Amino acid sequence: MAQSNTVKIHKPLTERERWLTSQIMDIAIGIHRFLGPGLLESVYEKCFYYELTKRNIPYLKQKCIELIYDNLIIDEGLRIDILVDDLIIIELKAQEVYHPVWEAQLLSYLKLTQKRLGYILNFHVPLMKDGVKRMIL
Repeated sequence: MAQSNTVKIHKPLTERERWLTSQIMDIAIGIHRFLGPGLLESVYEKCFYYELTKRNIPYLKQKCIELIYDNLIIDEGLRIDILVDDLIIIELKAQEVYHPVWEAQLLSYLKLTQKRLGYILNFHVPLMKDGVKRMIL
C-alpha cells in the first residue's frame, strides 16, 4: 500500500485552547522542577489536579470512555487521566522508556471523545520539554 505524502492542515487552536495549553505546560514544568523525575505517575497526577484547582481550571479526572460497537456499549476501563475544560485530553506518564503505543492510546481517546487536542506528559525525563508530545486532529 502506497504511503500518502499529503500533509494534514489543522484548524488553528482557539484562544481558549492556546490559553489552556500555556497553563498545562506551566503546570507540568512547575511540578517537574519541584519534584523532578522518578516518582510514581499517581504523584504527578495528584499535583496536576491540585494546580488545576488552584487556577480554577475545570477538569475531570479518570474520565471513563464508553466505546460503542454495532449497538454494543463496551465499558472496559478506558479512562482519560485528565480532561481539561472538556477540550484537552492529558495522559500522564512516568516511564523511563517512551512507548509509541501511548500515541495510539491518545489518538484513540481523541477519536472516541471527538476532541481534537491532547498531550502526553512524561515526567520521567531530565527536562520536561523532552517529555511532551502534542496531538491535534
